[in-house]
Amino acid sequence: MRDTRRSRIVLAVLVLVSITLIVFDLRGGDSGPTRPLRVAGESLLGSAERAMATVVVPVRGLLESLGGLGDKDARIAQLEADNARLQAELDTVANDRARVADLEALLGLVSTNDYETVPAQVIAVGPAQGFAWTVTIDAGSRDGIERDMSVISGAGLVGRTIDVGPTTSTVLLIVDATSSVGGRLSGTSQIGIVSGTGRQDSLTMQLLDPLAVVDVGDVVVSFGSEGGRPYAPGIPIGVVTEMRGTEGQLTRSAILEPYSDISRLDIVGVVLRAPESPPRSTLEPTAEGG
Repeated sequence: MRDTRRSRIVLAVLVLVSITLIVFDLRGGDSGPTRPLRVAGESLLGSAERAMATVVVPVRGLLESLGGLGDKDARIAQLEADNARLQAELDTVANDRARVADLEALLGLVSTNDYETVPAQVIAVGPAQGFAWTVTIDAGSRDGIERDMSVISGAGLVGRTIDVGPTTSTVLLIVDATSSVGGRLSGTSQIGIVSGTGRQDSLTMQLLDPLAVVDVGDVVVSFGSEGGRPYAPGIPIGVVTEMRGTEGQLTRSAILEPYSDISRLDIVGVVLRAPESPPRSTLEPTAEGG
């Protein structure tokens, strides 16, 4: 009984002391009698908290970094895919614009010279039937195309058809070493034979008149064949860049740069019908066409 009674007395005293300290501490604020104890407790607890933070924070950051690696890789992969898609779209737009420009140039040449043509697109490039320089176009006999018809671009003469199927045709390019076209100096009566060199950037013109006056920069157009086949008259072929031989020599030739850029043929036209009379004008093209 004494122990129980003593315990109750001790407990009551402790409760009373605690209440008294709390009241003093609240009244005294930072200057209260319990401040030293509070500061010591905060110091001990703060040191422990900082020590734990020193260990926990880096570990937590490492775990977060490791957990985000997969997300970063996924984002990088997505950005690369988006970039490739946008680049492809830009390339498509650029190609479409180039084709529109080629078609507009072709229509300009056709309307100027009154040609009846069938538009076509180059779908293959490469040797065919023993010729080195040929292309395949996506138009054939179903479109009215026949063998030995002129093929032009918006810039000038490309070649002639040498093989025609129902839906495709093979075109022999004027730069092929076996190709020859009757040519005429635009605005004059001087004529010659324009031959391919096997190179895409040059042609030669053998002048029939050794006394012909030819200057660098002169324009050469097709002389034309009977019935407009294989070559319609008045199609720009190229421009004179060099003369070989002197006036009076039996073998005198001009070096031409072809108007049609063989390396980038795309949209072309096949001449179905040439005008009955020579074209009104045979001016060099104002814009480079495929």
